[in-house]
Amino acid sequence: MGCKAAGAARIIGVDVNKEKFKKAQELGATECLNPLDLKKPIQEVLLDMTDFGIDFCFEGIGNLDTLEAALTSCNESYGVCVVVGVLPAGGQLNISGQLFSGRSLKGSVFGGWKSREHIPKLVADYIAEKLNLDPLITHTLSLDKINVAVELMKTGKCIRCILLL
Repeated sequence: MGCKAAGAARIIGVDVNKEKFKKAQELGATECLNPLDLKKPIQEVLLDMTDFGIDFCFEGIGNLDTLEAALTSCNESYGVCVVVGVLPAGGQLNISGQLFSGRSLKGSVFGGWKSREHIPKLVADYIAEKLNLDPLITHTLSLDKINVAVELMKTGKCIRCILLL
């Protein structure tokens, strides 16, 4: 949704869970790929598909191998790889040679927004229906079903689950 709002013309979603592709396309993805279905590493496929690499790539699961593939998928002259997922403590990323051109790697906590300033704006935009988060909510459960919600998340069967008191 953010990429679409920012004006991206081509949005390629990558996930090993094909069940998420329909929702991704509803929210703006123009193409979806499952790395398990490919004969080549995902970064090679993305480089081939995009004539020299991705402009912006977002790693959202906090996996070092995925982050390395995402960084490698970026255009070496100007591509930006953004780490959104929380990486494991003590893990090491093999990026030798990846940043000696114009490619860059950056982290993102809360999308780079300042919570005190921007949370009220986000809430106001949601209330004014300028920002529609409802399609991201796939389950609503009572608080006593928290273990079910965690299982849905772990198994990849939900996007966001709302727990009600």
